[in-house]
Amino acid sequence: MTFPGSAILHTRGRNQMEETPKLIGLDYATASQDIIEILLEDTSEPAVFEEVARANLHRPEILRLILEYPDTPEEARKFVEEHLSMPVKASLGLVKAERAKEARETRGESLTSKIQKLTVSARIQLALKGGREIRGILARDTNKEVMLSILENGKITESEIETIARSRQSLEEALRRIARNREWMRNYAVVHALVTNPKTPAGIAVSHVSDLKTKDLIILERNKNLAEAVRSAGKKLLHARKPK
Repeated sequence: MTFPGSAILHTRGRNQMEETPKLIGLDYATASQDIIEILLEDTSEPAVFEEVARANLHRPEILRLILEYPDTPEEARKFVEEHLSMPVKASLGLVKAERAKEARETRGESLTSKIQKLTVSARIQLALKGGREIRGILARDTNKEVMLSILENGKITESEIETIARSRQSLEEALRRIARNREWMRNYAVVHALVTNPKTPAGIAVSHVSDLKTKDLIILERNKNLAEAVRSAGKKLLHARKPK
């Protein structure tokens, strides 16, 4: 059963050998104002605003935050106004066009700054629940648990997985988790990114060399940034694929 005000995420471990589902929750009713503010700035889903509002009828500071945010949907705005006992005014909580434009231009910088000030626990919550922009920021987080938590986010896309698999800044454990996920490894771009990333453990890269197309094997065999075992596996496979 899911209780009002609780955003629950059911996940199975990305390792296919794990059979015990994990239950991860972010309770809007108790989440800090900083976390809620960041989630509202990041989300493009109108339902989130009303969900947060309904969970925080006991917290006027959160209701005011929703009311004053320029992108709050009208339905959620009216709901909040009613529960704050304030007259409905179409202009209430809106900013001038100039301020809205300025806010959009500086949003990325301000969002990054806000996230960096949060505790590790709060950043992990955001990694599990946040949208694409939040995930992009936290993918560069120096804390291992924060970065790995992004892979447990139910909304993460395969293009984001490819970016992580390709990045030389990615943690080795993150690359291992990607390699263990059968669904992600059905995507050729992810496989290619993983095999050609020098940070990927050689044993994992070698085991997927055979999945590469011949044209990519030619490039791989010449890539001196890769481990000799990976290049050697590519060379042998190229030789085997040559017409007899």
